[in-house]
Amino acid sequence: MSIRRIGCVTAGGDAPGLNPAIRAIVKTAILQYGWQVIGFEDGYEGLLTGRWRTLTLDDVRGQLVRGGTLLGTSNRANPFAFAFPTDEQPRDYSDRLVSLVEALSLDALIVVGGDGSLSIAYRLWQKGVPILGVPKTIDNDVQGTIFSIGYATAVAVATDAIDRLHTTAESHHRVMIVELMGRTAGWIALAAGVAGGADVILIPEIPFSLDAIVTAIEQRRAAGRHFTIIAVAEGAQPVGGSAVAEITGPLPYQRRYGGIGLLLQAQLAQRLPLEVRSLALGHLQRGGPPVALDRLIATAMGSEAVHMLARGQLGQVVTVHGNGDNPAAIRVGTVTLADVARGPRLVPLDHPLLTSARSIGISLGEEVPA
Repeated sequence: MSIRRIGCVTAGGDAPGLNPAIRAIVKTAILQYGWQVIGFEDGYEGLLTGRWRTLTLDDVRGQLVRGGTLLGTSNRANPFAFAFPTDEQPRDYSDRLVSLVEALSLDALIVVGGDGSLSIAYRLWQKGVPILGVPKTIDNDVQGTIFSIGYATAVAVATDAIDRLHTTAESHHRVMIVELMGRTAGWIALAAGVAGGADVILIPEIPFSLDAIVTAIEQRRAAGRHFTIIAVAEGAQPVGGSAVAEITGPLPYQRRYGGIGLLLQAQLAQRLPLEVRSLALGHLQRGGPPVALDRLIATAMGSEAVHMLARGQLGQVVTVHGNGDNPAAIRVGTVTLADVARGPRLVPLDHPLLTSARSIGISLGEEVPA
């Protein structure tokens, strides 16, 4: 496979570590192979509207420490269901994208995206686009990889927030609820909850019982601990119920999660003689500079993506295996785009962190058998 020119696009939600990934792609492509790199603006939208620019070494200078993405991104630009301003409803413009890739003489396209964006990449691969994926999402829900770019930073921000809540909760004897991102996956809430010393952790994979939460709080009070920290994933749902979300359409990005913290606040305030407060970190988890681990993972993945292209490995996604907390033990691998398109990677019910949480007395809101 002879390569002279490749494209790069960051699609879906932003995440800390995107710029280090772009930097690694551009530097490896130019310094190791002498290839030209084309960057598309604002995710798949740039591929549909023809907005692109050549990326040079100067363009990526200083980007290792910057959050966001120098190319811009969009989670509303699905080429298979896209609406230009003149369209009354979304249409399939994927052929238009394929034509642009061909017109620009791109030998390959690297998509840095999450579960949804990489599922789109798989459909484009099926249409003949020479494509390769790099997993990026703070939700950490891409199949086949233990870490996605952005996850480590989101956990660090969430952990810091929980740390800070401890002193105010203890001072006022409050129940403090912190709502964290993750959509249908509980990776952020679980990791930050354990790392931050939360007393209750609620994740989408384990439906919660309000009675179980109340019991956990009352047991803490009986033991002389007059405050409780609850970490709840935005997609968490009660037993027999559903997640709190605003549904504005059939596409994944049109289901906007959020509000479970306020709902729990109202319900617990009715059941407890305590002050209950809630807050949602929201996009704070996406912003700011990437932590060291995200910079390492983004650099390793971005560089490996280019080497994979040189080896002719298309239709695949770069992955991270091994001990992600130990930079010396990080090793890259691959899965197919077809594997990633199977759906999000959820927290398995036998995950070691769940065992650890239960072992140290953290309540997971599980319904107590009668």
